[in-house]
Amino acid sequence: MMNLTILGATGSIGVSALDVVARHPDRYKVVALSGHTRIELLAEQCHQFNPAYAVTGSATAAQQLTHLLSAGGSNTQVLYGANALAHIASLSEVDAVMAAIVGAAGLMPTLAAVSAGKRVLLANKEALVMAGDIFMAEVRQSGACLLPIDSEHNAIFQSMPAGYAGDFSPAGISRILLTASGGPFRDIKIEALSSVTPAQAVAHPKWVMGRKISVDSATMMNKGLEVIEAHWLFNAPADRIEVVIHPQSVIHSLVEYADGSVLAQLGNPDMRTPIAHALAWPQRIDSGVQKLDLFAIGQLTFERPDLARFPCLGLAYQALRAGGNAPAVLNAANEVAVSAFLAGHLPFLKIAAVIAEALEVVPHSAVTTIDMVMAADHQGRVAAKRALPAYVQ
Repeated sequence: MMNLTILGATGSIGVSALDVVARHPDRYKVVALSGHTRIELLAEQCHQFNPAYAVTGSATAAQQLTHLLSAGGSNTQVLYGANALAHIASLSEVDAVMAAIVGAAGLMPTLAAVSAGKRVLLANKEALVMAGDIFMAEVRQSGACLLPIDSEHNAIFQSMPAGYAGDFSPAGISRILLTASGGPFRDIKIEALSSVTPAQAVAHPKWVMGRKISVDSATMMNKGLEVIEAHWLFNAPADRIEVVIHPQSVIHSLVEYADGSVLAQLGNPDMRTPIAHALAWPQRIDSGVQKLDLFAIGQLTFERPDLARFPCLGLAYQALRAGGNAPAVLNAANEVAVSAFLAGHLPFLKIAAVIAEALEVVPHSAVTTIDMVMAADHQGRVAAKRALPAYVQ
């Protein structure tokens, strides 16, 4: 029996994880859950899985959850705040932590799980984007087991040689090929992007995701963040990570070897597959995902990304090559810009402009501590907010 904490239980990844867990009650027990704003859903999850702890983001949300749980006779203890998230991520009785809190908010509880030496199922790419060097050093020091949940990085992990130790040359690896769907605007004219609405941007053609991640997919910033994540997860140089647009979203990523072999992981676009893989690794369990029908798919196509259409992807490569505080600034500015877009204040095409300005005005510096990471995050947000008035509608 594996005891679990699920950080971000009410998001799309958390909901998918609990679906897999519910299929295997003999293998997994939920000890703690966290949610931010979807408190009624969190209450339903607590009633179903009866965790010892549930954590919310605020005292008000905690009061609401306590009321909902008391009406159902639940014994779940309700906590709130950043310290409570770190607490449930490092509980001694917990074996594995699903890190699925979106954005910079997920960094500290995920790092707490790593420091406690847990099996960490990493769906929060921002933890590595913001603090990759520090984060991976802590993984090595604590002996934590880090397993990627992003479908692309999970696919790469499955396609790597057994026992890969983070060095391309002895492993005979030439390149990592990260696939991308291209999002909902892959084929429309660039000039038409100026009138894109939030509702259009969050309507992903293949994946069911949260609003912020869906916008990141539409701008391909999501893929840019994944490039940075792949760099840290697999010790891959920037020039050995290539993005390939694959609209069918059947091949989730590929690894090219020196002998000409290319290994890929295929499956239907459903996050329950990588979640089940990481939960059961090195074994395999049923995920509830429909089997892949290659005959129904018919064909698989591939395209190079157009950086004129997707400038955010180019900005992510720029930040990765710059290193230091640049990736944290990139991520922070993107969160500000996407939030402004979703609120109807910023045109879709200006998201990249806000990020580029933040990268330009924040002085480049080395980052060696978490405090420095958080300072870079703050600087990126301030710079982005200052840039917004020049671009708002």
